[in-house]
Amino acid sequence: MQPVTLPDRAMITVSGQDAQEFLQALITTDLDLLEDGEAKPGALLTPQGKILFDFMVSRDGATINLETGADQAEALLKRLTMYKLRAPISLSLANPAAVAIRFDEAPGAYRDARFAKAGLAVFRTYGGEGETAGTGDYDRLRIQSGIAVSGSDYALQDAFPHDVLMDKNGALSFKKGCYVGQEVVSRMQHRGTARRRVVIVAAETALPETGTALTVKGRSIGTLGSVIGASGLAIVRIDKAGEAIASGEPILAGDTAVTLTLPTWTGLDFPAEAGEESA
Repeated sequence: MQPVTLPDRAMITVSGQDAQEFLQALITTDLDLLEDGEAKPGALLTPQGKILFDFMVSRDGATINLETGADQAEALLKRLTMYKLRAPISLSLANPAAVAIRFDEAPGAYRDARFAKAGLAVFRTYGGEGETAGTGDYDRLRIQSGIAVSGSDYALQDAFPHDVLMDKNGALSFKKGCYVGQEVVSRMQHRGTARRRVVIVAAETALPETGTALTVKGRSIGTLGSVIGASGLAIVRIDKAGEAIASGEPILAGDTAVTLTLPTWTGLDFPAEAGEESA
């Protein structure tokens, strides 16, 4: 597959002697585990544990890069500036930023850790151009891999990190200590209360549009996100989906019958009964 240029991306750089220490106390990603040449997902949460901003994190020497959506970049920069106080760091924003997806390694490329979890080699490059205008190949691979993105699959300030598999893809640390919203997500983790999860949706005909409810017996269990043809992603109540699958009740996206699968790389299963914890 040819490299693809992603539209509507921005880059915030955090530099200075305390850049890593500053971010380590704020964001979900454990920067001590961030390797050179790697791009990891991450988020800045609300105190209530919901995703306020999301991004891909990489390092360039002592500088930490936060690649984020162009529509949230200014607000994220403002929030980081609010936390900065007198810390000896510098914040800068490039909006828009040239971000390309490659399917082979190249000099200066960062391996996308989300796809690596699924056993796939996908790389992000900054400052260059992709060779195709559309993002179809990338989005198809993302859907097949169960990788959700804000805007298409969930709204910021509406989803918990567990909802979008951040506890499984390396975005969420339970060991590094305190950061904004950490108590809430740690409680969800240790109590096993996460019930909304990203699933891969498939149908025999074209799926309806993004935002369509997934229902069982007329009751919503989730909402359809990214869609390409007969495949898509959704965030659903996996306990309710598990009940339907176990009993043979049809699951519908609008009027279209669908099947749901959890991404294999997560190790999750549908609970057979409501209240049963998933793996």
